[in-house]
Amino acid sequence: MTQSLRVPLTGGRTASTPLATRALLAGGAVAGPLFLGVGLIEGLTRDGFDFTRNALSQLSLGSMGWIQVVNFLVTGALLLAGAVGLRRTLGPTAGGTWAPRLLGVFGASFLLAGVFTADPGAGFPAGTPVGPATLSGHGTVHMLSGMVGYLALCAAFFVLARRFAAQGQRGRALAYRLLPLGIMAGFAGSAATVMAFTAAAALGLLALTAALAPLAGPTGQQ
Repeated sequence: MTQSLRVPLTGGRTASTPLATRALLAGGAVAGPLFLGVGLIEGLTRDGFDFTRNALSQLSLGSMGWIQVVNFLVTGALLLAGAVGLRRTLGPTAGGTWAPRLLGVFGASFLLAGVFTADPGAGFPAGTPVGPATLSGHGTVHMLSGMVGYLALCAAFFVLARRFAAQGQRGRALAYRLLPLGIMAGFAGSAATVMAFTAAAALGLLALTAALAPLAGPTGQQ
């Protein structure tokens, strides 16, 4: 008597996900909470920083700015690890090509943003005039890297939404189709308040965690 073995839609594996791949996925999943957690602690303890006026990127400035620079670089490396893990997990299935590539672009944007810091402004670092920042060369690269990175993340969410729909997960598919709209709305709202930008960035990072964390389990199940 023979038994048929069904291949799960969540990946190209019929057995448990290899430990190395799970570690890569876990790295990608923890990247967002780590970045936001460090940013929150830094923002609450750095003199002159105000969440209603300043973006987390500005924490890279000043004598303690190296902490946020390292935060950017570590987060970028973890996101790249997550992209590799996602590629290994999805393989040749739906979304297995573009979702990891787009996540890789998102990770690279954090590395670039760590090397090219934001400009001072809006009262930070302490002593800086409270007013709009003057855009420098490195500040321009920082801004563009973030823009490209989050556009790539939004595109990755659309790819994952198609995958969820193919799996019959209609609720998740709808959520990951709407997420990019929420992120873009937050970025647009940053003209009125920087907190809209911070909220949109946090939404994208935490939504990515929600997508990767289930894959990091022993069976790679979503």
